[in-house]
Amino acid sequence: MLGWRAPLGSALLRVSTSQGRRSPPEHKGNCYLDHSILTMNLNEYDHIIVAFSGGKDSTACFLHLLERGVDNSKIELWHHLIDGAPGSEPFMDWPITEDYCREFAKEFEVPIYFSWRDGGFLKEMLRDGDSTGKVFWENPDGTVESSGGNGPKGTRRKFPQVSADLRVRWCSAYLKIDVMSAAINNQERFKGKKTLVVTGERALESKSRSKYQDFEDHRCNGKIRTVHHWRPILYWDEVDVWSIIEDHDVLVHPAYQLGWSRLSCITCIFGNADQWASAANLYPDMVQKIADYEEEFGITIKRNKSVKDLVREGEVYNSPLLGHGFDVGIPDSEIISEIEIENIRNSKTTSPDQWKLPIGAYGASDGPS
Repeated sequence: MLGWRAPLGSALLRVSTSQGRRSPPEHKGNCYLDHSILTMNLNEYDHIIVAFSGGKDSTACFLHLLERGVDNSKIELWHHLIDGAPGSEPFMDWPITEDYCREFAKEFEVPIYFSWRDGGFLKEMLRDGDSTGKVFWENPDGTVESSGGNGPKGTRRKFPQVSADLRVRWCSAYLKIDVMSAAINNQERFKGKKTLVVTGERALESKSRSKYQDFEDHRCNGKIRTVHHWRPILYWDEVDVWSIIEDHDVLVHPAYQLGWSRLSCITCIFGNADQWASAANLYPDMVQKIADYEEEFGITIKRNKSVKDLVREGEVYNSPLLGHGFDVGIPDSEIISEIEIENIRNSKTTSPDQWKLPIGAYGASDGPS
């Protein structure tokens, strides 16, 4: 029996225990998974950390672990809050994402731990003669710890830009990769233990990702802790991702229902014109703030266009939730209202036999490349 859950200001999940409509892929194209990875005993790990954005690929990773028979007690979801501490005012990220991730973890009865850099994206971007902020993370006992904050002083005063160089695309390094490393390296519970970090990159997403290893030592691996990095869906295509989500009847993050094909920040630096136009329709105040900072810095997110140019050039996604039937514009970046949640609920089915692909599926990803 499926049940809808509509938490306040959150996304909706539709979850069942049905399985069996899809065989987990062992290869894609000419890329074959190492047999040792397919047969390795995942339950040998003391901790399995899923880097969980709330998007389709990290969701697929988690569901794949369940299908591999991993003990739920070993799995924990980690989500990096881009805009800073829980409940911070959104600057770049979807206001709904934090709640969506919490509800996902609740539905599947696994713990979720949030981590963040002090002040989030905005403080790092505005850094002017200061050190990068501390990293904070939640512990299983409910406490919060931190590290760092005493590094070299410097000035940024610019947005990250599209680049394979993480010094240029600094949001990935400073707000995600380094945050996870600090949280692992500074928790006693990982010392002397064997930990597996699971992430959802796919080779078909970009040329650079096609060169990734599906299994390797994690950057935190060392003498005092064993940490491995597994990319279980590296050789999956998007069909495989949506298939496993359908098999478990998961209603994905509202971004996909609104027309986005990938979940990142709503104002992601990789966003195309249509995404920026749709973001401006949903959260005009957020987009205006970014445009104001572009003018203040004299540097745009896109090297050759301003955010205002992108909004003018783009078309709002053809979603019934984006100005095509009713208004879901959200003043002052408030979280989606209960009325809008009801609209999403009524536009979706409640039977696993009637699961529908969100309109954003298979669209232009415009992600890291």
